[in-house]
Amino acid sequence: MSMTQNRRLSWRRLSLPLRIGVIFAALGMTLAVVGIVRGAVPLNPLSIFLALAISGGSWGVVSWAVATAVVDVENDLAEEENG
Repeated sequence: MSMTQNRRLSWRRLSLPLRIGVIFAALGMTLAVVGIVRGAVPLNPLSIFLALAISGGSWGVVSWAVATAVVDVENDLAEEENG
């Protein structure tokens, strides 16, 4: 198996809420980079790290939690319909 196929298999093994959380964390970090480039963050390593960690972490965790709740509700509704 090639490296690309291994990455695809690894990505597919992740649960849907976790994949959504990772995608939104990356988007949050992208927005932090835009803020850093525009000068909203002081250019020292700790400030840059904190901006990336806080934005990526908060976007990732919140989107993961919402996606997990949606999946749980959908599973509960499917169980009620079937039994």
